[in-house]
Amino acid sequence: MPIANPAATAPYATRAEETRGRLFHEPESATRTPFQRDRDRIIHSGAFRRLKYKTQVFVYHEGDNYRTRLSHSLEVSQIARSVARVLGLDEDLAETLALAHDLGHTPFGHAGETALDSCMRDFGGFDHNAQTLRIVTKLEHRYALFDGLNLTWETLEGLVKHNGPVVTPGRTMDDLPRALAEYAETQDLELATYAGPEAQVAALADDIAYNNHDIDDGLRAGLFSIDDLMALPLVGDVFRGVVDRYPGLETTRVIHEAVRDLIGAMIGDLLAETNRRLAEAKPGSAADVRAMNRPLVGFTSEMTEHNAALKAFLFERMYRHYRVNRSMSKARRIVRDLFGLLHGEPDQLPPEWQTGCDGPGGFKTARRVCDFIAGMTDKFAIEEHARLFDLHDPRA
Repeated sequence: MPIANPAATAPYATRAEETRGRLFHEPESATRTPFQRDRDRIIHSGAFRRLKYKTQVFVYHEGDNYRTRLSHSLEVSQIARSVARVLGLDEDLAETLALAHDLGHTPFGHAGETALDSCMRDFGGFDHNAQTLRIVTKLEHRYALFDGLNLTWETLEGLVKHNGPVVTPGRTMDDLPRALAEYAETQDLELATYAGPEAQVAALADDIAYNNHDIDDGLRAGLFSIDDLMALPLVGDVFRGVVDRYPGLETTRVIHEAVRDLIGAMIGDLLAETNRRLAEAKPGSAADVRAMNRPLVGFTSEMTEHNAALKAFLFERMYRHYRVNRSMSKARRIVRDLFGLLHGEPDQLPPEWQTGCDGPGGFKTARRVCDFIAGMTDKFAIEEHARLFDLHDPRA
């Protein structure tokens, strides 16, 4: 019998002792719940360690103080645990999903993903959520008896569906990313329903973290100023409030205090709205949460509008800033160059990655090259590009 998590007190929480188990049977841990064990396997994985040198917005060499995928994932997990605790959910499952949610991201953030998806257009495409599933079920090679990490059903389901059902009206299994459709033939993750409550918490913790920390990084990078934020709803009010409370406070402290207050405001709104939905829906189990026709965890309509305004601002002033554009243009070229060369000349791959290829230009070769590139850090991708394309690089 799996160990229970006594902190999961809500009737609608996911029960560790009632887990649907793992694809490959293993004896239960004597000291950890199944979800604690999942968390530990993710933390010890190679894919998790590589997040240290994967872009959030800024490529790794642009500064040591900007967020990477690793620091972002840690910040998401902190928010997810806090919210899950207040709601009486399984904190360990929420933390697990938060830590793992970005494992499938390519080097260079969304620019890398866009480039790799374009390269894979004729070979099933690329989707970072599906790649996360592929990593934890296939690509991590650590254990003697199985590929992947052999995570619980609840963790896999949450990773795939944290943003909502993936099979929706008008969208069939044939429309899914290839990696997800292939795995669905092995295990039913109930793709037409919502995920459990912990996965929903992790998804919104991700929104809270990256919105606020992109404000922080964007200000520190000089892509926009505090004055530029003053016209935004909520954000402007919070910054004005900090400036009024602490006249003459140095800018770095103003930024930190304001971001802190914004995170608190968003968490407070999320808890209030989720409690309102709980009172209305009265779910008696995690299964009831999955069966709902809308998410249980969410923001108020007012906060949703505030977040939309903030995202639009960040899109225009940060993600499409010419400095970021230049860096991301280089990133896309690196990914395209690497894919084109390695797909056409798979004998340039490291020997262990040549296994499973079906020759130059082949479908299986494309997938192996895709997995190889998707797993790269920014640092390794830049260095590998130099090794393969710079005729004067002695490291070739």
